[in-house]
Amino acid sequence: MAPLSTDSVDLDETPSATAHEMVYRILRARILEGALAPGTALTLRGVAEALGVSMTPAREAVRRLVAERALALTETGRVAVPIPGGEDLDALFTARALLEPELARRAAGRIEPEQLDRLRALDAEIGPAIERGDAGAYVSANTRFHSVLYAAAEAPALLALVESVWLQTAPSMRRVYAELGDQATDVLADFHLEALQALAEADTDALCAAIRADVLQGAALLRRTISGG
Repeated sequence: MAPLSTDSVDLDETPSATAHEMVYRILRARILEGALAPGTALTLRGVAEALGVSMTPAREAVRRLVAERALALTETGRVAVPIPGGEDLDALFTARALLEPELARRAAGRIEPEQLDRLRALDAEIGPAIERGDAGAYVSANTRFHSVLYAAAEAPALLALVESVWLQTAPSMRRVYAELGDQATDVLADFHLEALQALAEADTDALCAAIRADVLQGAALLRRTISGG
């Protein structure tokens, strides 16, 4: 899959789906999937040509993502995927560990059967992705799992905060899983399975604990990768 292709990106065929919105959503989706590695440089011309749009919507979309801290302006004026430092990543994962269990708590009482089925289906994609060492598929399925769960919380303000953090951490996390490869099966505890069991049993405390443990597991792996341990 090309890093800036429209494959798997949900684009509404409505008048509101402007060229700017299309570019924004594609770039945002690719960043959330970790398809753009930390430090990857982008040019407005390259984005415009890859997506078949003019420079104006490319510029507007990039400016929006810079404002969301998903992209950064370098000292030379170029746009790149940020490389967060250790302290920044610690702060971002602290935010995740606080916000995501709260979204899970709110979702617990609102989850619909079809959403629970969707969560099970997404969790079923994660194991095979890990086994074949496909970091991109893993990050994509993992992000969608959390998105579906948190959408049930019906708390858009909280979800927006979490997605803002994801945009800043997803590229680094894909690097972590790519380095782990198929060894991830020996390293990763299945906290999603614990979350699904908690949802089935209507155990809100267990659900929140599983989500928090899942976030902290990612943070620990990232710290180990950064430190070279």
